Amino acid sequence: MPETVSSTEQLAELAQQLRVDAVRACAEAGSGHATSSLSAADLMAVLLAKHLRYDFDSPDNPANDELIFSKGHASPLLYAMYTAAGAISADELLTFRSDGSRLEGHPTPRLPWVDVATGSLGQGLPLGVGFALATTRLETTGSRVWVLCGDSELAEGSVWEAFEHAGSSGLDNLTAIVDVNRLGQRGATRHGWDVEAYSRRIRAFGWKVIEVDGHDLEQVDRAFATAAGTTGMPTAIVARTRKGRGVAAVENQEGAHGKPVPDTEEAVRDLGGPRSIRVRVAQPHPHRGGSPRRNAAKLPGYEVGSEAATRTAFGEALTALGHARSDVVALDGEVSDSTRSGYFAEEHPERFVQCYIAEQQLVAAAVGLQARGWVPYLATFAAFLTRAHDFLRMAAVSGANLRVVGSHAGVSIGKDGPSQMGLEDLAMFRAVAGSTVLYPCDANQAARLTAAMAELDGISYLRTTRGNTPVVYGPEESFPVGGSRVLRSTAEDQVTLVAAGVTVPEALRAADRLAEAGIAARVIDLYSVKPVDTATLRTAAAETGRLLTVEDHWPQGGLGDAVLEAFASQASPPRFSRLAVRSMPASATPEQQLRHAGIDAEAIVAAARELVPA
Repeated sequence: MPETVSSTEQLAELAQQLRVDAVRACAEAGSGHATSSLSAADLMAVLLAKHLRYDFDSPDNPANDELIFSKGHASPLLYAMYTAAGAISADELLTFRSDGSRLEGHPTPRLPWVDVATGSLGQGLPLGVGFALATTRLETTGSRVWVLCGDSELAEGSVWEAFEHAGSSGLDNLTAIVDVNRLGQRGATRHGWDVEAYSRRIRAFGWKVIEVDGHDLEQVDRAFATAAGTTGMPTAIVARTRKGRGVAAVENQEGAHGKPVPDTEEAVRDLGGPRSIRVRVAQPHPHRGGSPRRNAAKLPGYEVGSEAATRTAFGEALTALGHARSDVVALDGEVSDSTRSGYFAEEHPERFVQCYIAEQQLVAAAVGLQARGWVPYLATFAAFLTRAHDFLRMAAVSGANLRVVGSHAGVSIGKDGPSQMGLEDLAMFRAVAGSTVLYPCDANQAARLTAAMAELDGISYLRTTRGNTPVVYGPEESFPVGGSRVLRSTAEDQVTLVAAGVTVPEALRAADRLAEAGIAARVIDLYSVKPVDTATLRTAAAETGRLLTVEDHWPQGGLGDAVLEAFASQASPPRFSRLAVRSMPASATPEQQLRHAGIDAEAIVAAARELVPA
């Protein structure tokens, strides 16, 4: 039966149990980070027994505290905690890292008590900021966010993005627990046991900092209590610990990282033998939350023949979604005037999160928000999203539902030059597991796809354009994900032009010029780059025999590759050619950029003529 563990003696026994179980799990697996688990066992024993509020029978209870192991390699310790809480059995604990086990080498949401995947260091605290934002600004659950960090990962810039965001936002329900055990993967960390070096830096970002001996249970207990009672600022508990604590063969020894202890039986004897304590974890405070309002959005409409920027349509559609749905949240990387998410901020300021120029924190905050049930849209320049690619990769591991919008994509932005041009974004997002990649060519299409993203699972990406483009479609037309639109088609077509975004108007102009020269060209608007409309492409190939793709992107990984994949299994693929940006652009007007890159109507006509025999 679960028992209340509160005295120093009981806490010490629980900490040793966590150590023994972590050692045994790694021994059974023949791998795993035992020493990193041993250093933080006292910290986690006190947290589990006295300060965490969590209903392990109802992991979806919104009033539960959030516990994030940013040092995800210490997963044996987390799983030992789950065993002590009665959430998993002692037998399951010993399946650690085995085929088919829920207990992976680093925690993932395969376990119902894990909301976000960790293990790529430097991500847990930024994710924790997202949870803390949700539970302070958007909800009133009273829950707290506890993040266990390693000292090595404090070399990551993303951690300091999180420290600054949390401090400036006054997220007083967030506690970072820094396990300063001195040793990293290959030797001593940058600051070793200089606890004050960490404290000075964290304090400078507006945090309350408490330094403790991480193996003094009474000090740790008092620190957690102080953190829970602190208002107006987040708290960091900077704990001096010893890696491998309690096992003589590895304690504070280099060369022991990332592997089981040398002699399991001896280690268990050092730790006083196995225990079977079952902890009564405190229940969360009762909470009654209402259901979000979800109505159909009244999307903006644009007149066919007029011109409008797809970034503007995104901003107006997102604002309309905000009126229709109370669960939609927008996040910005200090470019909302350019991406047009500022329209949402003007009308829904309580659901707008400014992350400033910190793209890793931008994505991490959105991951935390979606894990709490919110529907986040995050927007910045397409080029700047490359900085956050690891967070996007890990968001896919978490099974996160994100709506990412990259504006100012491609050479068509004009005079700003290549540093501002997203030219690898389609490739980057196509490579993310389970992603959806959308590239609208006009304002009505952009508005519809913006709304459609709210219902998509996984990571969806919308590529928007800076300049105005012709409105091709009516406001009532639909654009299913995975589809395409055939804009020109006859039975006599000799070549198919496949375009998306800014190259669609160029392809249409090219088709008109080709027709004047006696060459019938089909035009496909491939607005869904992933998943791609294989059926329409294969039909076009069968009927015209030739495909020409044209994209405002590097040739690798974008539209052309998406089209080629549709024919990978065919024994006789069509004749194929692609136009893409192949040389480094410089400053020029949008029209000059398209011409220099060889992706304007004139270049399309020339390439089509080469494909079609005279």
